[in-house]
Amino acid sequence: MDRKGSEFAGLSVAIVTPIRDGQIDYETLRAQVDFQVAAGTTCICPVGTTGESPTLSHEEHERVIAEVVQHAAGRIRVMAGTGSNSTAEAIRLTTWAERAGADAALLVAPYYNKPTQEGFYQHYLRISESVRFPLCIYNIPGRTGKNVEPDTICRLGELENVTMVKEATGSLDQASQVLVGSRLTVLSGDDSLTLPLMSIGGQGVISVVGNIVPQDMIQMVRCFQSGDVEAACRWHHKLFLLCRDMLGLATNPIPIKAAMKLLGRDTGELRLPMTALDQAGEARLRTTLQNYGLL
Repeated sequence: MDRKGSEFAGLSVAIVTPIRDGQIDYETLRAQVDFQVAAGTTCICPVGTTGESPTLSHEEHERVIAEVVQHAAGRIRVMAGTGSNSTAEAIRLTTWAERAGADAALLVAPYYNKPTQEGFYQHYLRISESVRFPLCIYNIPGRTGKNVEPDTICRLGELENVTMVKEATGSLDQASQVLVGSRLTVLSGDDSLTLPLMSIGGQGVISVVGNIVPQDMIQMVRCFQSGDVEAACRWHHKLFLLCRDMLGLATNPIPIKAAMKLLGRDTGELRLPMTALDQAGEARLRTTLQNYGLL
């Protein structure tokens, strides 16, 4: 099946927002863009969950998108995080990102207020009517408190510019229902489930661990795409413990920021209520990075 959004197949990386002394470090942010361009990453996703969007001001949110788009300069696609639990705010952010030159928008399902399925549909419908560029539904009920059901996602997939879904329910059955019932490109929202999801028709991942090992994630995806399932499984097994730590040691983005600090690529600083990884977690993460060959 010819799927909408297939130009975003492969590796997208949900990049962190570097912070130094409480302020966004735009120089390091630009270095992150260059790092992903050099790796051959398909797309970068600024100001998503990994980018600490809940604690950025509206002005900071917009400036991060602008800085990333301008520095990317067409060398890599940019899918800006523009979701909100307020439809009006999501429309404002999404239209702003389109005007700023982003290639697509990543829209987390409305969180906390737990809309009905019709509410989810109307939320995304109103956003889609406000812009022309591609939209990616981000379904992560573990964070938002409610699942966007497969029938709702398939219904949204009938809208021209809703082209992708970031699938983070952990359910291959849900992903299968979306793949069977729509032409949407399905991207994994969990690094460790990328290969299983691709085995049923997914086309890639919006990754956290790709902040530090993008080329390895690319290799896994490409091996599977080329039909070398055995090699893809080897990459999956190599990556698994690292992927596990990124989500298992503490809430994202705490572990990935700790890893980037240990690797000398970021200060590791977070904004409250996020706090640094504890000593036991950092010791375990250090061991994982050493065993992987990164330290």
